[in-house]
Amino acid sequence: MSQKFSAKKFLIPLVLPLVVTACGPSSAKPERGFEQSAPESEVNIQLPNFRELVQKEGPAVVNISTTQTVTREPMMPFGPQFPGLDEDHPFYDFFRRFAPQQQPPGPQEFETQSLGSGFVISDDGYVLTNAHVIGDADEITVKLIDGRELEAEVVGQDRPTDVALLKIDAEGLPVVPVGKADKSQVGDWVVAIGSPFGFDNTVTAGIISAKRRSLPGDTYVPFLQTDVALNPGNSGGPLFNMQGEVIGINSQIYSRTGGYMGLSFAIPIQLAMDIAGQLRDTGTVSRGKLGVQIQEVTPDLAESFGMDRPAGALVAAIEKGSAAARGGLRAGDVILSYNGQPVESMNELPIMVAATKPGEDVEVEVLRQGETETFELVVGAFESGQVASGGGESESSGGLGLVVSPLNNMQRQQAGVNGGLVVERAQGAAAKAGIQRGDIVLAVNNEQVRNIKQFTSLVESHKGGSIALLVHRGGNALYISVPKQG
Repeated sequence: MSQKFSAKKFLIPLVLPLVVTACGPSSAKPERGFEQSAPESEVNIQLPNFRELVQKEGPAVVNISTTQTVTREPMMPFGPQFPGLDEDHPFYDFFRRFAPQQQPPGPQEFETQSLGSGFVISDDGYVLTNAHVIGDADEITVKLIDGRELEAEVVGQDRPTDVALLKIDAEGLPVVPVGKADKSQVGDWVVAIGSPFGFDNTVTAGIISAKRRSLPGDTYVPFLQTDVALNPGNSGGPLFNMQGEVIGINSQIYSRTGGYMGLSFAIPIQLAMDIAGQLRDTGTVSRGKLGVQIQEVTPDLAESFGMDRPAGALVAAIEKGSAAARGGLRAGDVILSYNGQPVESMNELPIMVAATKPGEDVEVEVLRQGETETFELVVGAFESGQVASGGGESESSGGLGLVVSPLNNMQRQQAGVNGGLVVERAQGAAAKAGIQRGDIVLAVNNEQVRNIKQFTSLVESHKGGSIALLVHRGGNALYISVPKQG
């Protein structure tokens, strides 16, 4: 939730009682028909105090600001500002005040700014944050708690998991201790520190509401769900447990208004640190891949397969030459466990597979024609597409810098569209033109987009300089012109 807009600030005083005390015995007689009992001693209910945690770990939390130059086509056609009127004409002043302002021809460059959060993971200047906080920024500035503002270099970023690693030129920095998200339990207290709306080192607290949440469009992250108040600018900041250890990176909220509504999501820190380590060491991220297309096991399907309850991931199709094909899996198999871990739902399998290193041997337990069988597979390497997809493969459009994938049923319902492709990643020419992750491409040069193959064909066959994309964003449709490279 990087902040890309300014909003009016409303300051509302809140009072949170920390001690609830039951009154002692009263000399007044109870009313007739009611019995009154009084405790012999006071009852004190003490809520957690986060002061020590914040004082100790707060200095390692940073504010991140970015600047990016975006090229867009003019909204109005170029033309004379006044329709051939002399300055002494009675309507000249009217047109001067109210007519559209003259714009120069061709694409225009605009400078956009955004705010987010991050935290220091090594005293020599490595900073962890969200990939969507930095995006394709031209300049990134990290502000420390002591007031220093340092230019940051992008070591690497991984859009599928929304993790980015930055490096600043500094030594002896305060560092956050790293915990383990899988040891935390639903109901545990957690604390977030970040910069909502640019207010540095703002502290909010809550509890873990759920674990291993799967969100639409996020294939590889088993999110921690909390009720910690997060708002634009909190993205990339740390989520602490009560021991002062980071267990997650605050990344998303579920909201109908754009602001906090009680549902916040964080990337588990083990996943983020693994991604950061790969980015630092190699500059790339490797993921495992089975090469299966999967779907949910519904109650009706479970009954037809002779299962006691819906569970697992139903294999709908297998990619030729993939790890699944070589290992003996078939369409119609229900994957019940992966390398010893139960697969309770379809959404869990891609996360498990992606976390596996390519080349590793794994055991996959499946239900096939009423019998359980175990297969040994050598996991393949992720290149393009999903490791185990529910609706098709992601694919890059040559020359535009876009990675797109088909919409699932939930995405189509939420957007209210019938076709189109969702943008998984935008870089290069597409990012500079203003295309964003989550946009839905509806048409290419006024031809409706039906699938990835057709979309790629439309892009590759275009011979002009720029391609007009009809994009659905936030309930609105807009045309964006993207220069084709190469």
